[in-house]
Amino acid sequence: MRVIDIDKWNRREHYEFFSKMANPMFGIVTEVECTGAYKFSVDAGISFFAYYLHKSMIAVNSVTELKYRIINEEVVAFDTIHAGTTIGREDGTFGFAFIPFSESFEIFNEDLQKEIAAVKSTTGLRLNNDDITKDLIRHSTFPWHSFTGLLHPSNHDKKESVPKITFGKFAVRDNKKYLPVSIEAHHGLVDGLHLGKYLENFQEQLNKKA
Repeated sequence: MRVIDIDKWNRREHYEFFSKMANPMFGIVTEVECTGAYKFSVDAGISFFAYYLHKSMIAVNSVTELKYRIINEEVVAFDTIHAGTTIGREDGTFGFAFIPFSESFEIFNEDLQKEIAAVKSTTGLRLNNDDITKDLIRHSTFPWHSFTGLLHPSNHDKKESVPKITFGKFAVRDNKKYLPVSIEAHHGLVDGLHLGKYLENFQEQLNKKA
């Protein structure tokens, strides 16, 4: 982790401008094509959710701006960002999970499956690492339907700087599958250009056959 020298930062004015707003968060809702990724995961006998979550985290870690956070009045850049996500239970509730990032899908998925089992064997929100660390991205899933818009709950904390990514149920059009993606970030740290880089890399990752 390194501290950004705001006085020498080329985003200084952007950061100061958006940080004064009551709600500096901004976001977009779009979709990525996942036909090949879905087929690969089914053929390989692995969870599609685990597969695309890992691809998302590779993309997140490829964008420097998605690693910026506000901590104790300072802007810091983490070396690695990890995955926070919600996991549903059969009783209709959900809990939070924290998965350390690894470039290896096998290692990442092993940790994810352990977290899924832990969530399903407990009750409540299971607030653990997710409520004390900022070196993560908060993921959610809405697996019941596709979507074209999304609204997150917010306390309008100007220092809230952890991005949020939500995935929906893929839609099928012209024999292709499209995964809805919502991404939200602090505009003082992240611009549309950077969200575009994440989405471009995410699509590239989904297009790979591994």
